[in-house]
Amino acid sequence: MKLHWSPRSPFVRKVMIVLHETGLLDRVECVRTVVAMAGPPNPDLLPDNPIGKIPTLVLDDGTALPDSRVVCEYLDGLHDGHRLFPAETEARFRQLRWQALADGLTDVLLLWRNERIRPEGTQYKKLTDAFDTKVRHAFAMFDKEAGALSSEPFGIGQVSLVCTLGQMDFRFAESRWREGNPNLARWYEEVQTRPSVDATAIRDDGKGPPDVPWAAGPALVFA
Repeated sequence: MKLHWSPRSPFVRKVMIVLHETGLLDRVECVRTVVAMAGPPNPDLLPDNPIGKIPTLVLDDGTALPDSRVVCEYLDGLHDGHRLFPAETEARFRQLRWQALADGLTDVLLLWRNERIRPEGTQYKKLTDAFDTKVRHAFAMFDKEAGALSSEPFGIGQVSLVCTLGQMDFRFAESRWREGNPNLARWYEEVQTRPSVDATAIRDDGKGPPDVPWAAGPALVFA
């Protein structure tokens, strides 16, 4: 199988954590694929995913699976170990709920970043204010549910949230989100010891679009 991959994508990281957790890493060839929301689509990706997004997993028969949720669930069906997508209904939907909320929060962070790096005077304040409100409420909710995140077996919900928080640290390092969300911060610190999480930390390999200094936008500070 072939995975269109980037070390800077939180959604690709979800797939990489799943590959580590399921023992399937050696069955996948990771192909560095540069994408940019504000740039032209990557022509090498379009034949496999006309939407031009990563992750995209190309199966051995040529079938291409888009979207981290689809890819992760497909991979979870290829092994005989602990299921990241539980079969039991209540447990499954707890995990799917966390995944949906964490992925939605990641989407907000990605859109917010694009708005923050627009030239001064062109940023839409009503939009950034809405992003701010959504992010704060989402963090407060996850902080209240940190106990359940710890007690539930590690699944796709926790995988997704790890990637969201990693994106927060990577792109919004000044936010000090831990100060206002101590329970979530403790859970996140604990889960860092998991080998799959440690091995997949987001990093900038210098091959993607250049980053813009955060001086271009107002700081997001939770504390």
